[in-house]
Amino acid sequence: MLLPAAPLDDAERPGAGAGASGTPGIGLPDLAIARPALHEEVTARLRDLIVENRLQPGERVPELEIAARLGVSRTPIREALKVLAAEGLVEMQPLRGAIVKAFSAKDAQDMLRVIALLEEHAGREACAAPDADIDAVQALHERMRQHHRRRERQAYFVLNQQIHHAIVTLARNETLSAMHAQLGQRMRRIRYVGNSEPANWDAAMAEHEVMMQALVARDADAMAVAMRAHLLNTWPRIEQVAQRGEAGDDAY
Repeated sequence: MLLPAAPLDDAERPGAGAGASGTPGIGLPDLAIARPALHEEVTARLRDLIVENRLQPGERVPELEIAARLGVSRTPIREALKVLAAEGLVEMQPLRGAIVKAFSAKDAQDMLRVIALLEEHAGREACAAPDADIDAVQALHERMRQHHRRRERQAYFVLNQQIHHAIVTLARNETLSAMHAQLGQRMRRIRYVGNSEPANWDAAMAEHEVMMQALVARDADAMAVAMRAHLLNTWPRIEQVAQRGEAGDDAY
């Protein structure tokens, strides 16, 4: 079921701040998407519906409704669904169409353990990056901190993902980056849900502070430990939210 919500555009994406139409449904703006960015924007908006739990695990993606709300034909919707299927966020099923991928608790834990290993290694390697690159990550962190203080969860999450991606990129390992990107896309919705509880969000922010201190100090051992701990601490936060009925008991 599609949940009514604020517009999908987040504060970090061009065009952020567009008002909702005020009509019931999925809360998309009335204005049609600019054609030059059509494919990318449709994909981004569908991804947001999944990440923010407006399309829930096991639910069929309502292509016609979304196409009408976006002011596009079904063709770019179907193209976007192919991208999301490759990312592991949806499954294409005969007769049913695109279904939001549901992960078991074991699936989620297994992916988090692998991501933890990847980011542990990336964090260690990132400490050897040039000063300008580390300064750029620090700048992202400062912006994210401001969103946390203002309790702007969606904008915080966008920067959070950019920071993790930036740290992995600093490792300068294309194989690592490819594996991390694939798993990261699959885990986006689950990780977003995990910070819906204020105490969980605050704990995650505190862990990011420790990570940045280690990175700026170029303390590779401390950075590796901080990155691994941050990822492994994600599962208890997700499980806590699930037990309160926000993510489901056995599908994530």
